[in-house]
Amino acid sequence: MTTPLRIASVNVNGVRAAYRKGMGDWLDARGVDILALQEVRASTDDVTGLLGDGWHVLHDAATAKGRAGVALAARRPFVAHRVALGDDDFDSAGRWLEADLDVDGTTLTVVSTYVHSGEADTPKQVEKYRFLDAMERRLPQLATQSPYALVVGDLNVGHRELDIKNWRGNRTRAGFLPRERAYFDRLFGPAGTTVEGVDGSTGPGLGWVDVGRRWAGEVDGPYTWWSQRGQAFDNDTGWRIDYHVATPALAETVQSYTVDRAASWDTRWSDHAPVVVDYAL
Repeated sequence: MTTPLRIASVNVNGVRAAYRKGMGDWLDARGVDILALQEVRASTDDVTGLLGDGWHVLHDAATAKGRAGVALAARRPFVAHRVALGDDDFDSAGRWLEADLDVDGTTLTVVSTYVHSGEADTPKQVEKYRFLDAMERRLPQLATQSPYALVVGDLNVGHRELDIKNWRGNRTRAGFLPRERAYFDRLFGPAGTTVEGVDGSTGPGLGWVDVGRRWAGEVDGPYTWWSQRGQAFDNDTGWRIDYHVATPALAETVQSYTVDRAASWDTRWSDHAPVVVDYAL
């Protein structure tokens, strides 16, 4: 397997607004083969029209118009795609889109996902936990179906203290709650072992790889989202909540990992930065 693939993921915070602010220039210059978008907040026609010719596009809109929405675009055709996640009565529309591609005879499965932001001690947080539960059940199935599987997107959880600049001040806020972080302890825990989460819970490790943390090492960040308030971006007071989560076999093929942080606050086209990874498939 020798074909290099560049896979980029970004929460666009509304794709039409992102394009008005310069997303198209970034995409034209970046040589992306597979693009995953979250918080599309637009129609499929909008997405295909903005991306232009040369892209095969899948889009799953949210039930509520103008909310959420996830998309995948690729330079090669998709073989199959699925949007179901969790029980039939669970509305995951606009938040989970998985697709299979044929890469020189090997099946690559890519998921674009947008986890709920949540809000501590509210029904929004209950929905977030339902989604994380469904995701935790689905990931082992994905890994069984294909040794080359990748989940990318805005997962809306900072896993470790390294992932949030002001982690001490956010321990009781959604996005850094111990129970949320424990899902990621299990997700990245060694397969076949019992993992104790930061909240004291235990469960089986799933063996997936946090590509960003493996590549960057034990350093702060690199952050992928900054609040629009105050000087968060200028001071790099950010959160690393946008991930590439890979099966071990796929993680071994990583050639480079980059967070495309804008040069300045006024040149950003989203409050998130794209996460771009080269896989030597």
